[in-house]
Amino acid sequence: MSGPSILLFAATLAVAAAVPGPSSMTIVARVLGRGSRGMPMFCLGLMFGDVVWLTGAALGAAALAERFQGLFHFIKYAGVAYLLYLAVKLWATRREAGAEHAAEKTVPGEGFRLLFAGLSLSLSNPKTMLFYLALLPSLVDLSNLTFADLAMLSSIAMAIVAVVTSAYVVLAGRARRFFRSAASLRVVDRVSAVVMAAAALVIALR
Repeated sequence: MSGPSILLFAATLAVAAAVPGPSSMTIVARVLGRGSRGMPMFCLGLMFGDVVWLTGAALGAAALAERFQGLFHFIKYAGVAYLLYLAVKLWATRREAGAEHAAEKTVPGEGFRLLFAGLSLSLSNPKTMLFYLALLPSLVDLSNLTFADLAMLSSIAMAIVAVVTSAYVVLAGRARRFFRSAASLRVVDRVSAVVMAAAALVIALR
């Protein structure tokens, strides 16, 4: 691949990744309601999902989807179930004055569950696959695509998704600092729960 093609791929992907969608909605809702604990694992799941779609677009997304259709469906609905579980927990949270960070305690196994939720959220988004299907043929001769080319594109995609999702986490974390009272935190929890449930519904209906 040429240098200009790589730069165009990176720039286009950065713009597409920064556009608000179910992933960014879920990140913001989770951080506002529970803080940034566990978010690196969730973002890692999003990164892995992007690489799956990128690889699928490069190697033949139709064949990949047909062969692993059952697995994709399982991941999708398991992720939906976990997002709904998080939404219910946020809605039911009882806040007390001065305990704004009480919900940030480490929960065993939560990191893996958040990784899985991020992966399922990414894999349930057909817009990602369509983006790569539209972009790659104009930049790469897919008939002569080498493993090195695919590894480089995957690395670029993971880096960009990491930067964009980290930015959402940081901005949501800063916004969360403005909410200190128990009443305001209860409002944040319930708004976050609704947003997370909406993201789960969007995934389920796709």
